[in-house]
Amino acid sequence: MSKVFIIAEAGVNHNGDIELAKRLIDVASQAGADAVKFQTFKAEKLVSKNAQKADYQKQTTNNSESQFDMIKKLELDLDTHKELMAYCKTQNILFLSTPFDHDSIELLGDLGLEIFKIPSGEITNLPYLRHIGKLGKKVILSTGMADLGEIEDALNILIEAGTLKEDITLLHANTMYPTPMEDVNLKAMLTIGNSFDIAYGYSDHTLGIEVDIAAVAMGASVIEKHFTLDKTMDGPDHKASLEPQELQAMVKAIRNIEIALGNSVKKASKSELPNMRIARKSIVASCHIQKGDILSEKNMTVKRPGDGISPMRWDEILGSVATKDYKEDDLI
Repeated sequence: MSKVFIIAEAGVNHNGDIELAKRLIDVASQAGADAVKFQTFKAEKLVSKNAQKADYQKQTTNNSESQFDMIKKLELDLDTHKELMAYCKTQNILFLSTPFDHDSIELLGDLGLEIFKIPSGEITNLPYLRHIGKLGKKVILSTGMADLGEIEDALNILIEAGTLKEDITLLHANTMYPTPMEDVNLKAMLTIGNSFDIAYGYSDHTLGIEVDIAAVAMGASVIEKHFTLDKTMDGPDHKASLEPQELQAMVKAIRNIEIALGNSVKKASKSELPNMRIARKSIVASCHIQKGDILSEKNMTVKRPGDGISPMRWDEILGSVATKDYKEDDLI
């Protein structure tokens, strides 16, 4: 990818309301993200009826409600998917969604998705990985909670099933919402990229945007970040998400860092060329010099401006004969 691929993760922050989902698409598009991502699942296929919520979900939703009941309200049906995909086209942003079960993989495949995002929780799900691998699509795989051995196993399953390695991007991630700074371990992103010689990026659950910017500076080709219309809304992920202005600030900062990273060639930039005359120095006369005098450390010095003979030629000039008269501060 020629630039960082920024995924604005709407996730389930639509609260089951298609109009809210469209407003999220508007926000992601206006912020300049490349894609807006939702989640595709059937509650009956995803969790058992007695599954417990994660601790962060207990803090942000009705504590008496089961995980099943919580996510059942957040399902998006086929018609809603079609409507949201069509709306994304009108807003010039790519629609993505993470499938959480086999039916959802099929649904998204039938809808023509070219990129499949695999969440951290499915990295040890062999049948699931094999199903996506057989599609031969581009894959973005989050690696939260996983070690290198588990990542290697997942990669092998995807590749053996039919996905090209060059079509896979691995995202370093931490699955705690929000992620404490001491648990980010951003250097592990580089370990992932170097260990598997593969494209890498970062899926962020920290508060704020500074870690995302650091990840881009470290070579991330994909950034994924949750966002919401309002952090105070009811729902499991709103509190750890960016609000619209924060998402805009993140995208702007990432685009600036992309430009600032440059092309790795070290030379004077176009903007600083005029400064070379001002900031650099030349060999000048330190006193009156007559034609025929020997140029020496006694009658030469180094001063600005820099449009004369470079002081790097000092040894070459030293001991030569003055071919003209010089006043103090004249360029030699």
